[in-house]
Amino acid sequence: MSLFQQLSIIVAAATAIALVMRLLRQPLIIGHIITGLLVGPLLFDAQSIETFTLFSEIGIAILLFTVGLNLTPSSIREFGKVSTIAGIGQVIITSFVGYVIIRLLGFPPLGSLYMAIALAFSSTIIILKLIADKGDLETLYAKISIGFLLVQDLIAVLLLFAIPLLSTETASWTEASFLFLLGLLLVASILVFSLTFMPKLNRFLSHSVELLFLFAIAWGVGIASLFGMFGFPLETGALVAGVGMSTLPSRREISARLSPLRDFFIILFFILLGSQLSISGFRELIVPGLILSLLVLIGNPLILMAIMGFLGYRKRTSLQTGLTVAQISEFSLILVALGVSFGQVSRNSLSLVTLVGIITIFGSTYLILYSDKIYSVLRRYLSVFERAGIYEKTIPAKQYPFILFGCNRIGLDFLEAFKKLGEDFLVVEYNPEIMDDIKKQGIDIQYGDARDYDFLESLDFSGAEFVVSTVPDSDTNLLITRSVKQKRPHAILMTVAHRIQDAMKLYAEGADYVILPHFLGGKYAAELVIKMRSNPDTVSHLKEEQLRSLRYRLDVGHEHPQISMRY
Repeated sequence: MSLFQQLSIIVAAATAIALVMRLLRQPLIIGHIITGLLVGPLLFDAQSIETFTLFSEIGIAILLFTVGLNLTPSSIREFGKVSTIAGIGQVIITSFVGYVIIRLLGFPPLGSLYMAIALAFSSTIIILKLIADKGDLETLYAKISIGFLLVQDLIAVLLLFAIPLLSTETASWTEASFLFLLGLLLVASILVFSLTFMPKLNRFLSHSVELLFLFAIAWGVGIASLFGMFGFPLETGALVAGVGMSTLPSRREISARLSPLRDFFIILFFILLGSQLSISGFRELIVPGLILSLLVLIGNPLILMAIMGFLGYRKRTSLQTGLTVAQISEFSLILVALGVSFGQVSRNSLSLVTLVGIITIFGSTYLILYSDKIYSVLRRYLSVFERAGIYEKTIPAKQYPFILFGCNRIGLDFLEAFKKLGEDFLVVEYNPEIMDDIKKQGIDIQYGDARDYDFLESLDFSGAEFVVSTVPDSDTNLLITRSVKQKRPHAILMTVAHRIQDAMKLYAEGADYVILPHFLGGKYAAELVIKMRSNPDTVSHLKEEQLRSLRYRLDVGHEHPQISMRY
């Protein structure tokens, strides 16, 4: 059978199994591994394995190149204290606990280290997809999750440099130090070149999309090959190449055009990985696989919840953030596969990590999708993860005519409006970082999660004349609406929605006005056209006014939400 025929059959089988995974609402990565497990032994021979190994290396290189494209200096600055502490702390603690457990299971020290570190990384692709499916991309827990995933990506960069230093070929500290310094020199040279010459090249290349795409591939492959010549993994070079292009204005377009190519070759990587497994071999790995899966499914969330509770976050935010790390990532499999290629890890260990990947990816899908229901069941037992007394201050003993839920992007404008009215108002916020900024302004603020029914019941709406909720979550706004209208029927209630159906539900529950930001923004922009037509002098005034507002928002860390399927 020709290689083309083999590839055709494999792609057809992968498509069929992917459809089944889609019906089961499971990540397709599981389907790709199962495809390799079922079809690989029937089709692969020595020649095709060599070819598919090359395809896999290309896929991994492109994947890490696109990861590097997203590691911009601005994204690194936006990590924040919480994401940095949570990301580093969770990786260190999980790696330590995992290493102890794996050693007790009888695995050798170096292989145990590889596997323990692999268990600490979570899948960016899977987490973002599931959070987007829930419509939670603008929530606090989602932002924290995205932040510590970027922190994990940075740690991954360091690990890719460390792998050659752990190689048996670098037996002495002198050789290891030389290799480390050589790596730093390579990275520094590439970054200096990128900062100096890449913007000039981009101005020339950006006139042709095809030329820009071709240059990006040539740059990524070339830098990866350069690193390979000096004894570093090709993957390290690909990631550094991506970082080198991360400051270009066209980086998003490059990433978007590489995505289909990346996805195809990565599919072949997971199929090849599955083909190297055997169902009979899983029998002896099932017990250690279940033990390590429990560490990831239960241990990782508990570790992250403890860290976030220590930092002052509510138990609901801590739980939802913790559940996002209840699976291992594509990088986990890539890391252990690299260890196998260096002769530092056995194929048996790779099979074990793959089994853990299948179990945890399958299980975490449901944990993330049903995190709200899980919280409802467990909330009475989760108080141990809250650090009492940090933000839970007693609300001043007075009634507030104005109450604002949420004080981030939209809430900032309402905050300024309430200040101009000159009347007492209360802000309800559950992001400690935002809360600290508001407290510095001398504004009365209550730390609390509006999704918590008990917390809403504790609030006094008896003097409220105007209640505004800028919380992006529709279910939370329904709770607020019911609570306010039950306690203070005549209060004017304004909420936010991002779908027409959600707005209609809020109106049915008694909301007085529902803000749909895109529609309202379009209406306001249309009115500006009329104003500018009648008085052209207002154009420059409005422009300067908005520029001042945008600069201020940048200073306080605001970013306009990206367009998603929810809109």
